[in-house]
Amino acid sequence: MGETARAAVLTVSTSRAAGDDSSGDALEACCREAGLEVIRDLVADDRESIAAALRRFCDEDGVRFVFTTGGTGMTADDLTPEATRDVIDREAPGYAETIRAVSLPYTPLGILTRGVSGIRGRTLIVNFPGNPKAIGQTWVVVEPTLKHAAETLER
Repeated sequence: MGETARAAVLTVSTSRAAGDDSSGDALEACCREAGLEVIRDLVADDRESIAAALRRFCDEDGVRFVFTTGGTGMTADDLTPEATRDVIDREAPGYAETIRAVSLPYTPLGILTRGVSGIRGRTLIVNFPGNPKAIGQTWVVVEPTLKHAAETLER
């Protein structure tokens, strides 16, 4: 990534809106270790709020990557995948598929995550689980692809 690529970390959690954001902290740390410049936001589990934040990051803030954490489970208010689909132009399913596959050796519950991944304009959006430990376990398969992804998205 010639110049330092910018990434956004979006935490989706009504309960964490009041304070603790250990998942966002974990994802930011992973990004910084990968040499990414990071901006952050935290929104409640609301489809339009999530979509608005994703649009802002991609269209106004000009980040190359948006990584979300939280809202990918099976409860009625887990709406991150739906909001992501609302804003992407094209899917990039390999990220979400691989995150699920890598999770399985750690927990059979990894199959329950509904995260998606896709492209809006020249920005890659990837939904991560809402658990800090799961972020560390799955980041290892995402990080090696970022340089090539950034170069491809710049074309």
